[in-house]
Amino acid sequence: MPELDPIIHQPVRLQIMAALTALPEEAQMGFVALREMLELTDGNLSIHLRKLEEAGYISVEKAFVGRKPRTFIAVTPQGRAAFEAHVQALQAILNRPGNQTSSS
Repeated sequence: MPELDPIIHQPVRLQIMAALTALPEEAQMGFVALREMLELTDGNLSIHLRKLEEAGYISVEKAFVGRKPRTFIAVTPQGRAAFEAHVQALQAILNRPGNQTSSS
C-alpha cells in the first residue's frame, strides 16, 4: 500500500497544503485569508501551521504592513514535494483494483 504522510493526512493540514500548493511557487498567503478560506479559528490554524512548519513543509514570515503585524505562509519545496507524494499515494489507493466504481 502506498505510504501516506501522517503530517499531511490530517484533514485540516491537508486543506492547508492544498490551498498553499495551489499558489504559484514562492507565493505567500496571509494568515487571515487562509483562516477565512478554511473557516478556522486563529488558535486552530496556528496549531496546524506550527506542525507543518516543524516538518519543514511551510515557512511562516511575520512582517509589518504599515503599522500592523501580518503573518504570511508559503509552502516550501520540501512541502510541495511531500504534498505531491501524498496526493500520488491517495490516487494509487483509489485506483487499486476493487476500488473502482462502475458506471451503469
